Formats: sequence, C-alpha cells, structure tokens
Amino acid sequence: MKIIDAHMHLSQIEEFKRTAAEKSFVDYSVTGILQEYAENGVVLGIGMGLTETQPDGFPDAKTVTPMGLDLTEELPPQLVYCLGINPFTLDQAAVARLDEDLKKPNAVGLKIYLGYYPFYAYDSVYDPVYALAAKHQVPVVFHTGDTYSERGLLKYSHPLTLDEVAVKHREVNFMMAHFGDPWVLDGAEVVYKNRNMFADLSGLMVGDAANCQRLKDSPLFFSHLRHAITYCDDYEKFLFGTDWPLAPIKPYIQFVQELIPAEYHEDVFYKTALKVFPKIRPLVE
Repeated sequence: MKIIDAHMHLSQIEEFKRTAAEKSFVDYSVTGILQEYAENGVVLGIGMGLTETQPDGFPDAKTVTPMGLDLTEELPPQLVYCLGINPFTLDQAAVARLDEDLKKPNAVGLKIYLGYYPFYAYDSVYDPVYALAAKHQVPVVFHTGDTYSERGLLKYSHPLTLDEVAVKHREVNFMMAHFGDPWVLDGAEVVYKNRNMFADLSGLMVGDAANCQRLKDSPLFFSHLRHAITYCDDYEKFLFGTDWPLAPIKPYIQFVQELIPAEYHEDVFYKTALKVFPKIRPLVE
C-alpha cells in the first residue's frame, strides 16, 4: 500500500530540533525523513510551511508570508509543501507572492496557524487566502486543537470556529489538522456536517517508538479519539499525517492502522489525500 504523509515539517524551528533530539530521536534532516519514508512505503510528504526570525520565536509576528520549508535549500521530489500564512504580514505584497508561489507544482496548499496567531479562522484578515485557494483549487489547512507552544491561545484553535468558514467558502476544501484534539468530538461534528471539511490524524502523539506504543495501548488515552472517529461515520474524510519530527514514521503508521478499519486504510493513507490535494496526483500516480 502506498502512503502519503499529509502533514510533516522540515523547517529551522528550534522546538522541532529539540523534540527530535530529546523526545522522538529521529534524524531531523532531509536524509532522515527520506530514509524513514523509503522504509515504510511513504511515497510523498506534504510539509507545512513554517519559519521563525529568531530561535524559539514562533509564533513569530515578523516572519514573511509565505512561510516555507527552510531546513533545506532544495526540496526532493518526494516532498511538497503548503505555504504558511502569518496574518501580521499578510499585506497586498504578500498576497501577490502567495499567488505567484501557488503556480509552482510543489506548492500544493495553504496553511493557517490558528491558536499560534490571535485570529479566528473566520476573521476577515484571511479572506484573501480563501480567495487564492478558490482561484488555484488548493486546500487550506488549519492548525486546530492544542498548540505546541504555551504562548498559543487555545480559544482561536477550537475546531468549531472552522464551521463558519466551511459554510461561507463551499468552493474550497479545508483540512482540520490534528482533528481538533482534544476537542475531537466537536471536530467530528464540523467534518460530518460540511462536505468540504476533512481532518488529518497527525500530531496526536509525541515521542519515540516506546512512548508511542505506551500511549497507543493505553485504554483511556485515545478513547475520546475513537469516539469521535466513530461519530463522524465517514472514514473517507480522514487523512494520514505524522507531524514528523514529533514521532517516528513507523509507530505512527501502526497507530493509525489500529484506529481505522482495514477496509478504509487505502482511503486514509492515500486516496483521500489525492482528493484534498489535487496538485499531488501527477507526482504519485
């Protein structure tokens, strides 16, 4: 089975480097991710554009829009990316840069960091982003749920705030990163209700293989997640993602394989990504 990792990172973010060195013990480099992908049948990774102007600066009000993957100067063909949005620098020039960058074959979506930046998904500051998504037929990915920084503000990252955007912009597909965890039942309702809302299952565990195993096998740690996935009652609305380097690829694949019935594995691990990110189809087929 071919696998698409619909949510990973490859940026010069100090917290990612620290997590790789101290918690997940992955080789946080292009070589490292490509080796893990080759060993586990992952044919493509979709990176989330993210930059900071000073170490440990994210969420960074000064970083230029669009944000990209800056851990490497040139991306290999196995990696594509979503252009990251900093609402503080989303001026007319930034919109023009986004418009131009979306013409590139490996720029496959747009990423909004709810919770990290103090704006709701329905704030008018993001209207140009949704217009560009409609123009270029690419999805908008939202960070939702817990923030990987105590400087984040959780009220902005609650998944219910995405409902208004999904209703207003029916011509755009949206991906709710992390399924709104820990508010996954609310996230499930937004996904269930809106035909243009999908969710990835990334970033639900942090740590090495042993810690992933411990969390996966806990009788209670993911009970809320299993409840929400069942409530949504549509496995084809979910995408596999790892949030690498937060966890190694192999144990994360095993985790999602246990969450999703086997008859839907091809959808979650591959087919739904082709639907949500149409620009990747020529790269993997």
